Amino acid sequence: MTTATELEHFSINVEDGIAVVTMDRADQEMNTLGPPLMTDFERVLDRLETDDAIIGVVLTSAKKDFLVGADVKWFAELTDPEEATAAIQAGHALFARLEQLHTTRHKPVVAAIRGAALGGGLELALACSHRVVDDDPSTVLGQPEVKLGVIPAGGGCVRLPRLIGVAEALDIILTGKNVRPAKARKLGLVDDIAPARYLLEVATRLAASARTAAVPTKRGVSAFLSNLSGDRLQRLALETNPVGQSVLFKQARQKLLAETHGNYPAQERALEAVRLGVQDGVDAGYRAEARFFGELVTSSESLALRSIFFGTRELAKDSGASDLDVEPSTVDKVAVLGGGLMGGGIAAVSTLNAGATVRVKEVDAPGVERALRYVRKVLDEQVKRRRLRDFDAEKAMLAVTGDTDWRGFADTDLVIEAVFEDLDLKRSILTEVEGIIGEHAVFASNTSTIPITQIAEASSRPENVLGMHYFSPVEKMPLLEVIVTKSTSDTATATAVAFGRRQGKTVIVVNDGPGFYTSRIIAPYSNEALRLLEEGAAIEAIDKALVKWGFPVGPLLLADEVGLDVGQKVTKIMVDAFGDRMAGPEVLSGTKDRKGRKNRKGFYLYDEKGKRGNADESIYAELGLGPRREVPIQEIQERVTMMMVNEAALCLQEGILRSARDGDIGAVMGLGFPPFRGGPFWYVDEVGAPAIVDRLQGLAARHGSRFEPAAILVAAAENGTTFR
Repeated sequence: MTTATELEHFSINVEDGIAVVTMDRADQEMNTLGPPLMTDFERVLDRLETDDAIIGVVLTSAKKDFLVGADVKWFAELTDPEEATAAIQAGHALFARLEQLHTTRHKPVVAAIRGAALGGGLELALACSHRVVDDDPSTVLGQPEVKLGVIPAGGGCVRLPRLIGVAEALDIILTGKNVRPAKARKLGLVDDIAPARYLLEVATRLAASARTAAVPTKRGVSAFLSNLSGDRLQRLALETNPVGQSVLFKQARQKLLAETHGNYPAQERALEAVRLGVQDGVDAGYRAEARFFGELVTSSESLALRSIFFGTRELAKDSGASDLDVEPSTVDKVAVLGGGLMGGGIAAVSTLNAGATVRVKEVDAPGVERALRYVRKVLDEQVKRRRLRDFDAEKAMLAVTGDTDWRGFADTDLVIEAVFEDLDLKRSILTEVEGIIGEHAVFASNTSTIPITQIAEASSRPENVLGMHYFSPVEKMPLLEVIVTKSTSDTATATAVAFGRRQGKTVIVVNDGPGFYTSRIIAPYSNEALRLLEEGAAIEAIDKALVKWGFPVGPLLLADEVGLDVGQKVTKIMVDAFGDRMAGPEVLSGTKDRKGRKNRKGFYLYDEKGKRGNADESIYAELGLGPRREVPIQEIQERVTMMMVNEAALCLQEGILRSARDGDIGAVMGLGFPPFRGGPFWYVDEVGAPAIVDRLQGLAARHGSRFEPAAILVAAAENGTTFR
């Protein structure tokens, strides 16, 4: 007998005693948790609890993803911590009812997961008695809440550790990383993996057969017996006794603070919620989840992180063109000029993510081989991490070819040039390639500093010329900066932006100028660090100060990574364009033999394999800098960061940036500006423009006119306006 019930966001179909509950949030493209869905879910539970004909349940989705988490827009409505805490407690009550269908009513509930089960989606699945996932590469599970400045508060901090063990749960919760199906099964997070076409059938059979099975209990000794390696034995000892648990949580906290420097309160609260759930019981864990969520959802860190989240979503719908109706050209074939690290990375994401056919050109056969080897390395890594099937990796590799001549270029849709930062070389390549490619093909230069307008002077079709500035390593860095000139057409712009998205990038469009946006604002930031070095601050003190402020690495280590020789070339371009304001100290002029990591000689020491050691203190004498002195950490942080913030404001003032949103996204994703500070413009709004102007004017009085605040900041301070 078959019966059906239709609700706004759910449907229930019962056949042979198994209720298939299908989520399909009517007002959104994806299933998200929020008041509308939860109201309907309560009615679903009423039916499942009271209908004695139902002996098992399968919970699934009508959309491509299972459930991608909470409706983040709903967070903005939670302006009162107590109100937010109450909302979480209401959610706990519903998830408890779902859990009790099996534990007290003996009705197994199987989550049939395809696509993403993230955040509240995974927590919903954890409240079920069993979980089955499909084998599609797009299927992932995770608890990414800390990336939005909150914690898993739908039971994730309590149920996940009890299911897969404390250490494994903390690894997922504190990092926000995703887990693929094979790893999920190995962890015990899911019970089975099914071919996509049989997912519902496998879940239905499990729901029917599991009715007489034992209720799932805390993952303890038995969960580790199948693989008693030394590491797992140690973990077992730590997790199954109070003393071991105390040691584990102490070590976890020490490691966490070493990584976050206390800048991310959500991770600390998540760790504490897990600890309370493990050591004081599930009720204490649930209470902590609700209380901590209420505190965090209204915090400045969460608001900043959510601004980045929404900014990236807005950019995903932005063509970058001034004409909103313009359509991008189709890009099936891509040519990459240059097979170095950048060219190889561009080729890799163009085949792997964008699905394009790629042709690489280099000056010699070893260069071509180097590029193809790099693509192979990227693909192999994806296979190793089980994000890509062997067959799909081979298919992607077959789409990449290379040679030393121009064969295969005549019908290319997009040419991406990634050769050395030399204007004459780039111009000569542009002139030559335009004689081969079609008249509508787009030419993009991957340059970090040279104005695109200067490169385009060599073009007979400047409307098709723009910049596509990638960040290294291309396959890992999320940002792409598309640079347009006054001559670049809307079609070329939209084409570059659309293809960048296909490559998996978050794309910002900026107007042309020396250094564009990202390279321009990093230059004064780096220069000020060098001035502090010249004035007596120690290398490691400078870098540690900026890491503590929130950057992933300090400016001097970054200089080593980029290359000190590259930094000097960038400085020259900036000084030529902007004058003394961009001039760095003379200290770098004495580092001709020091190029950083690439020749194992920079501000830091490197071994034969390139592994970094301590600061190379011999550089002080080599550069004639004299003894070191202690510089207050606040002075280091303020001087260096204010140079970047002020330069970002100048970029907006001069029209290099289209919006403050783009400036924040570019700084965070391209340069590592602390996400919890939201980007330069969000930071100005958070601190207040009057306070920022006061700081800059004070620095200008003490250290020189390079700190004079941008007029746009002064106007914001005087008028009480904000940027976001």
